[in-house]
Amino acid sequence: MDNLGYLMDGFATAAHPQYLAFAFLGVLLGTAVGVLPGIGPAMTVALLLPITYSLNPTAALITFAGIYYGGMYGGSTTSILLNTPGESSSMITALEGNKMAKRGKGAAALATAAIGSFVAGTIATALLTFLAPISADLAVKMGAVEKVSLMVLAFMTVGALLGSSVSRGLSALAVGMFIGLMGVDDLSGQMRFTFGLPVLTDGVDVVVVAVALFAVGEALYVGALMRRGPQEVIPVPEGWRTWMTKDDFRRSWRPWLRGTIIGFPFGTIPAGGAEIPTFLSYATEQRLAKGTAKAEFGHGAIEGVAGPEAANNASAAGVLVPLLTLGIPTSATAAMMLVALNRYNISPGPLLFDDHPDLVWALLASLYIGNFLLLVLNLPLVGLWVKVLQIPRPYLYSGILVFAGLGSFAVHFSRDDVLLLLVLGIIGFFMRRYGYPVAPLVVGLILGPVFENQARTALTISQGDFTTFVRSPFAVVVYALLLLMLVGSVVLKRRERALEARVAADRPLEPTG
Repeated sequence: MDNLGYLMDGFATAAHPQYLAFAFLGVLLGTAVGVLPGIGPAMTVALLLPITYSLNPTAALITFAGIYYGGMYGGSTTSILLNTPGESSSMITALEGNKMAKRGKGAAALATAAIGSFVAGTIATALLTFLAPISADLAVKMGAVEKVSLMVLAFMTVGALLGSSVSRGLSALAVGMFIGLMGVDDLSGQMRFTFGLPVLTDGVDVVVVAVALFAVGEALYVGALMRRGPQEVIPVPEGWRTWMTKDDFRRSWRPWLRGTIIGFPFGTIPAGGAEIPTFLSYATEQRLAKGTAKAEFGHGAIEGVAGPEAANNASAAGVLVPLLTLGIPTSATAAMMLVALNRYNISPGPLLFDDHPDLVWALLASLYIGNFLLLVLNLPLVGLWVKVLQIPRPYLYSGILVFAGLGSFAVHFSRDDVLLLLVLGIIGFFMRRYGYPVAPLVVGLILGPVFENQARTALTISQGDFTTFVRSPFAVVVYALLLLMLVGSVVLKRRERALEARVAADRPLEPTG
């Protein structure tokens, strides 16, 4: 009952007009950027982070949570109407959703995505409400060895499961850890990895790195693509205004629940995002389909939209469990939220619920409110979101570059940060050019120094005995789970590539503008 009492206090805070406005703003921005291919919630949080320093921590976190949830939903709009996923986790939605749109049932697909997101997000947030405090209590009992094992799990899964290859993901992770260790060594007080450059003496600010990789790198990459031909305006499809029927509801409610059950657990472990649970949800619905639904799979089955979208949003709520209770981000956007917390001198982890209960429970309450706002906001404004796609790319990305430069300069009011922004932005461009994922680099950047400190602590306690890392039963279980996940991912990747090929075969050529 204590959790319910705390949650009611959180609703009292989150229902304040000021925080309702921030929740609405976050959901609106998140949905708007989610519909734009290549501009996801992580980039939006990175861009907005420097200009929110004047806000109190509760307002900032409520805004970022709204962006996160809104971005997860926004990707489904272009997936369904234009067969162009705004987020990688919306790729599976495009498989059946766009076929429904071509059959004149685009609005039914959008509706099942919106309602499924609401149902899954609400259930998953309720699970988060009750599981997070329990996880925090268990985390208090963890020592350095157990924390090291969890971070190894995060490193390996985020590095190995993201990107086109394991080697690229782990390479990006290593680069992130290298950047994170630049500056003064906390133990010895010596400079390391600074190459004699004064600008690196205090290390590289995480905000500058995030904005450079997500915003500048993406803008440069899109600019390079635009040189291949004249800019094109994405056409708005017709015939998408047929609402859900009773039969559509009957066929959707079970996939909503199954998608929630599949998505939430994957979000709570360092499994690399929402792509795997959305794929598993689609495969489950395809396997369970009977009669008409079975015949429609591959031609526009509503179950193939309802399940993956529910899994997508349930995993988004699950990601907050390790973030709030362990301080471990399992997605790029969660990493940005961790940066925001650190900026306010708030350290996520086992003691967060005890040290900052007002902030945490207001954040959890705002997730319920944000879910409701998503449902109310998105269905009437779907036409607006499609129109957003028609903004000329030069104007859009020029604005992003301006905000990126101003935001980086505002971190320390130093021109050096702007120069670092440019250098790291060029690195981000080449990472995209050659298929290296950005998320592992950000996770390595943030968790690298923490991992080093915990590993040093464990070795100090054991007097340099490296076998201490495998003596804990908890650590052994974590490493066994890691092995199973890596083996299972090989099988899942093969089936996922087959689905990607089906999506690519039906997708129109990417606009060069």
